[in-house]
Amino acid sequence: MPTTTRTAPAPAPPGGPQLSHGLKQRHLSMIALGGVIGAGLFVGSGAGIAAAGPAIILAFTASGLLVMLIMRMLGEMSAAHPASGSFSVHAEREIGPWAGLTAGWMYWVMLCCGVAAEATAAGAIMNSWLPGVPGWAWVGVFMAFFCAGNLTAVKNFGEFEFWFAAIKITAIVAFLVLGVLGVCGVLGGSAPGTANLTGHGGFLPNGTGGLVTGLLASVFAYGGLETVTIAAAESDDPRRNVANAVRTAVWRIAVFYIGSMALVVTLVPWNSPDVVKLGPYVTVLQLLHVPGAAVVMKAVVLIALLSAMNANIYGSSRMAFSLVARGQGPKALAKVSGGVPRPAVLASCAFGFAAVLAGYWWPDTVFTWLMNTTGVAILVVWLFIGAAQLRMRRRLEHEAPELLTVRMWGFPYLTWLAIAAVVAILGLMTTTAGDREQLYAAGVLVAALSAVGYWRQRPATRA
Repeated sequence: MPTTTRTAPAPAPPGGPQLSHGLKQRHLSMIALGGVIGAGLFVGSGAGIAAAGPAIILAFTASGLLVMLIMRMLGEMSAAHPASGSFSVHAEREIGPWAGLTAGWMYWVMLCCGVAAEATAAGAIMNSWLPGVPGWAWVGVFMAFFCAGNLTAVKNFGEFEFWFAAIKITAIVAFLVLGVLGVCGVLGGSAPGTANLTGHGGFLPNGTGGLVTGLLASVFAYGGLETVTIAAAESDDPRRNVANAVRTAVWRIAVFYIGSMALVVTLVPWNSPDVVKLGPYVTVLQLLHVPGAAVVMKAVVLIALLSAMNANIYGSSRMAFSLVARGQGPKALAKVSGGVPRPAVLASCAFGFAAVLAGYWWPDTVFTWLMNTTGVAILVVWLFIGAAQLRMRRRLEHEAPELLTVRMWGFPYLTWLAIAAVVAILGLMTTTAGDREQLYAAGVLVAALSAVGYWRQRPATRA
């Protein structure tokens, strides 16, 4: 088989128009920076702190290092071959069509379910401010607004995310500055020193079990950064832009996540009920006597939820478009008009809204099952990224080394280390009941998608 058939871009729908290239470098940079700053960090991290105590710093450091390796691998592949399907396209090229189908559709389901969860949470915040309007009405407004926004030119998505990300980054930077002033004793009274790090049961108060729980919570808080490599395919210079975005995001992960967690557990006792009840950021700001802290952080959380909704609708629609363009789904979703895959956008929004309704009608059955199936989807995707990068790197070094503008560090040792780390995390999930349920539910979905992929792949293999 000629080399070009292996390295060519994923095919577009026959005779159909292409996606537009309306995203700029500034859009991608802010998507890369703001994509990982979500409600999971502002609120959900409280559960991780309650489980791991001050050792949450170690949990976020370990998972942050893993995410840096994953993004470096994905950046290497996406800079060499930009594609709207990102890791799904790479997995299909390097492993087989079944792998592309499995990784792509699993990620699509995960993003659509994320839209449902984020819309529901955003509706609840709005209802707390305006009790006269029910939460479900706000959900409908948000879904309609962002669906309409994603049906227009991609530059509109980029502008939304640019300003959403700017607000989130501003909030994080402001928190870091105030937190440092608090640690130094300038705000909130005397400097806390190491009292909260070593007191209240010590640095590791709940033992390794608590650390494992905190590690799992921190891993899932990082999900969503992959969207930047999907968006890169619609930028004006995909190879250069994705390389810059990945390089920018890697080191700032450490600052935003690890830095803020270190400040929280230094300033506040890890076992304070407010850490979970109000969220760690609100708890710290109230300790520092910042006026209106609760209202300000609730507004920031709302922005984070809406940003995640917007990004998930975008990412899921582009993933669906890429899959069907490669013959891995219903052809109707491959239609493009005005540079936008509008049927794919509508399908993604429809699935997300159906998940919202499931949350209202069957919260303990259908909705719980949906959320469980996507609970470890990101880990499965990371495994496919690692396996695909191993194969692509070795091939490109011989066939087209000039395409390796972004290189994975310490290849292949760090690639294997990342794969081993993901497998270890999956193994740790078998140790707790709730995580086991997610693992088994996701295993069923992976098995089903893989079986469909193998079945669809067989005729092509024989040919």
